[in-house]
Amino acid sequence: MKHRTFLFLQGPTSPFFSKLADKILSLGAQVHRINFNPGDAVYWINKPAWSFRGNATQFPDYLEEKLNSYQITDIIMMGDTRPVHSPAISLSKKYAIRLHIFDEGYFRPNWLTMEEEGINGHSRLPRDPNWYREVSKNIPAYRDGKSVTNPTSLLAIHEIGYHLPNILNPILYKGYQTHRPYISGIELLGWGIRFAKMPYYKRRDKKRIENLLTSKKPFYILPLQLDSDSQIKVHSPFANMANVIRQVMQSFARSAPAESRLLIKNHPLDTGFTTFDKIIARLEKEMGIEGRTVYIESGHLPTLLHHCEAVIIVNSTVGGSALGHNCRTLTLSDPIYNLPGLTAQCSLDKFWQDTEKPDAKLFKLFRNTVIHTTQINGGFFSPYGIKLGVEEAVKRLAMPVCPLATLLKQHPVNLP
Repeated sequence: MKHRTFLFLQGPTSPFFSKLADKILSLGAQVHRINFNPGDAVYWINKPAWSFRGNATQFPDYLEEKLNSYQITDIIMMGDTRPVHSPAISLSKKYAIRLHIFDEGYFRPNWLTMEEEGINGHSRLPRDPNWYREVSKNIPAYRDGKSVTNPTSLLAIHEIGYHLPNILNPILYKGYQTHRPYISGIELLGWGIRFAKMPYYKRRDKKRIENLLTSKKPFYILPLQLDSDSQIKVHSPFANMANVIRQVMQSFARSAPAESRLLIKNHPLDTGFTTFDKIIARLEKEMGIEGRTVYIESGHLPTLLHHCEAVIIVNSTVGGSALGHNCRTLTLSDPIYNLPGLTAQCSLDKFWQDTEKPDAKLFKLFRNTVIHTTQINGGFFSPYGIKLGVEEAVKRLAMPVCPLATLLKQHPVNLP
């Protein structure tokens, strides 16, 4: 690590990147950082950094100058679709710089994604089930890793700690444009109102879930994602979750068994600005299926997955959890787990009547391979999760070649 120079771009809303940089510095490497807003600066503790205050069109030239002037060997960033990260992808290829991309884990809660070149829809993970059957022969069996807890309350504290200073963006970072749909102050207001209502939601949802389970009627789950998530904005054909709800409910009305129910669960970090309950009630009436949908803001997802008939999903990591529960799963996009033998390959209309379960053995091989190549044990928010994640990340950074690249070289993908 001594002869390497790391450039950090935007990270998670936590001290994770700062702690990782401290560890890298302790090993003799050099570290630099570009801050794009006050929140970036607040979470970059006791280390020098550059502040980019221009607009997105000026950033590629700015970044290229830094890469050349400081002989950057590695770039570290959170996600690969933010406007401030897009130039790093092409420039890393141009200058043969290793690009390490972090994100929430493909398998949660104990794992983080740490993948080179691209993640999610840009991942180099093959979509051939036979590739996983072949390469997994020499891969250890990964269990659940060391337990990492990330309470929603702790996540909320870090979100506030990061976004509250960003109210000063118009003064300190005039050129910055967030990748999220609302500026920080508005998001904080939405979360504050929604979290204040959460005790009521939990009591209400508990009754709704109990009624659903005691009815013994088959039910399907549609877990909502965030409209601002790159999985929706970049890696799906949908403009927002309201469009997803409409398409799924239309198909449910046409083709699902008459006695079945559709459970729609909101995302834990939704701001509450979209009134999904009203949208669903209106669509129920429009489609003549009043009383056949159940909407909840909270609830223990593993319990629901254990009892449900199947899951319909766009591309959320909930799909991996569903497959882990041997639950029939249909994707409306093309996530990394959308493989023949794992997810249903039929149409949405046919899925309601489908009965084929995922191949549990294939999922185990797939999960072992994905963890081995792209995941590290840890978390972004709790002190223990950060400590563990930093330790695991440094081990991965020290490898001369990342595990996925090694496997792809040893076992080239047979393209059709």
